[in-house]
Amino acid sequence: MAKPPTMRAIVLHRPGSPENLEIEDLPIPEPLPGWVRIAVRSFGLNRSEVHLRLGLADNVTLPRVPGIEAVGVIDDANGTDLAEGQQVAALMGGMGRAFDGGYAEYTVVPRQSVVPFQSNLPWSVLGQVPETLQTAYGSLTTGLDLQPGDTLLIRGGTSSLGFAIAALARDLGATVLATTRRRDRLDLLAERGVDHPLIDDGHVAEQVRSHFPDGIDAGVELVGTPTLPDTLAAMKVHGTVCFVGMLSNEWIVKDFYPIDYLPNGVRLSAYGGEADDLPAPVLQRFLDRIADGSIDLGPATTYRLADIPKAHADIDANRVAGKLVGLTAEVNE
Repeated sequence: MAKPPTMRAIVLHRPGSPENLEIEDLPIPEPLPGWVRIAVRSFGLNRSEVHLRLGLADNVTLPRVPGIEAVGVIDDANGTDLAEGQQVAALMGGMGRAFDGGYAEYTVVPRQSVVPFQSNLPWSVLGQVPETLQTAYGSLTTGLDLQPGDTLLIRGGTSSLGFAIAALARDLGATVLATTRRRDRLDLLAERGVDHPLIDDGHVAEQVRSHFPDGIDAGVELVGTPTLPDTLAAMKVHGTVCFVGMLSNEWIVKDFYPIDYLPNGVRLSAYGGEADDLPAPVLQRFLDRIADGSIDLGPATTYRLADIPKAHADIDANRVAGKLVGLTAEVNE
């Protein structure tokens, strides 16, 4: 009997260092009823996969192919409403945790985790978008209800999500403040349209209030619980902070006493979405605006499958600003 066709994939067998991400040949997976198979062209790398690698993720069994998102074309529509060859994004819904994810040449996912689109953008650009856009869009709409003319602080501004949030907020007509821990990245924030780039010295609220003495309308917390109190202190009365990310790998508030923790009249919300929180028209409009140059997602660095351990090492060392994107063998640089 002939051996089943195989694919290359990154597999995590045990938590630990980036070297624990091993490239292997695996059988090309078959979709379950109601699932589809995607020929992956590129995939975004996310802090979620770092948590997985470090053993910090819940409800995960190993070995596992990581990756909470991917873009590519339908390889097996499996009786769904999608068509073979159709461009799609897949994200969340258990990808890379409950079942194998996007760090592979093929992945199988539930139909509800798939968002179709049409674009002539390079796959290296398309790989930047799905999870970053879903989270940025949801943070500003569901999490904050940001309005034109509002002031917004992005804590963790040179992350891929920080750049995307800044782009969407500026497009909405908000005034944007964003932080970085590295002075050499202040110009990068300014080049991406941030009105007030700030050095994160642990006292960002003081810097914010030097520009806006009464505080600002909204904040997106991407660093985590260590910086959250300072972010809250930058808000005006009735301002809102949306907790979205945890670049610090810390997300628990210990001994939370709301009256002591929250400044008077300041609100704290949170956002974490799924594929159905990214409507296909929103994705398509965003891709079209990237194509016509009216929106810039920020910098990206690409890696081949075999270089994914190096990509994780770069994340750990904070060597790269913006989005990291993995490319499969089918994609030219």
